[in-house]
Amino acid sequence: MREVAIVAFAQTVHTDHDAGLTEPELLQPVIEEVRAKSGLRRFGFTCSGSCDYLAGAPFSFVSALDSLGAWPPISESHVEMDGAFALYEAWVRLQHGDVDSALVYGFGKTSMSDLREIMTLQLDPYYLAPLGLDQISFAGLQASARGADRAELDAIVRRSRADGRANPYALNLPDPTEEDDGHVAPITDGAAAIVLVAGEEITKYPRPAYITGIAHRIEPHYLGMRNLAQSTSTADAATAAGVGKGPVDVAELHTQFSHEEPILREALGLPEDTVINPSGGPLAANPVMATGLIRIGEAAQRVLDGTARRAVAHATSGPCLQHNLVAVLSSEV
Repeated sequence: MREVAIVAFAQTVHTDHDAGLTEPELLQPVIEEVRAKSGLRRFGFTCSGSCDYLAGAPFSFVSALDSLGAWPPISESHVEMDGAFALYEAWVRLQHGDVDSALVYGFGKTSMSDLREIMTLQLDPYYLAPLGLDQISFAGLQASARGADRAELDAIVRRSRADGRANPYALNLPDPTEEDDGHVAPITDGAAAIVLVAGEEITKYPRPAYITGIAHRIEPHYLGMRNLAQSTSTADAATAAGVGKGPVDVAELHTQFSHEEPILREALGLPEDTVINPSGGPLAANPVMATGLIRIGEAAQRVLDGTARRAVAHATSGPCLQHNLVAVLSSEV
């Protein structure tokens, strides 16, 4: 495999309301930031992740390309998924060997729509959607199947919100209350971008975050065919990515519900001393379609700044942790 590394990451200061910015206006500052951090103005490949339903318009990702500039022409692709899966596509593209750099970004504005209704539209239209169950209803089924301890979940929420308050990019959320227990990720608008380089291009950077392993796996769409108390696709992806081949200092997990953390910790086989979501994670800021990419960026940033030698990032898509991506980032190849 060709060596690929992350050399720049940027994200917006996320908000829980519409700040009046269009998608290109939301994206342009983070694009310019990763350009400055990487020293690159042009990229061999560009890939993005977003959801047309959030914008309420078809091919909304096309307008977001305005943030890149109209000239010169670029080689571009898009996934109707979280930006983390766009990063996987970019990683595969860099394996071809004819380009040495890639720009990846993801963005989402959930404040302008009903997220519970939108996420229901991803379900099978014949057997699942007519049941009237939404994302939170499915999460409740999984939490029940897991038999999650409420005290443990409350502690996860308190820790996540406290870490989020220390993160200048996350939402400034108070400790949970009876009215706002914090077990569901908050409505958030935001964007993020990452720069990947490969081959000899890596030698230009003093401390890159090498992607030493990356893989994604998926489970059946129908919940009755899965053991919701576990995440076998995460475990399989973790094995393929090589999570267990070394210590894990930090893990950034795409936990949109508090009960998902113990499921993922178990599936990834994380040691007890691994720090989970020091950024606050999705329970502190959840810009849908960028949240998974931010997990990779946050994990990589700790390698880039020297606070971690080896980190794991996780991203998910689909109901009840159906489709999971795992990446291992390291200061060494």
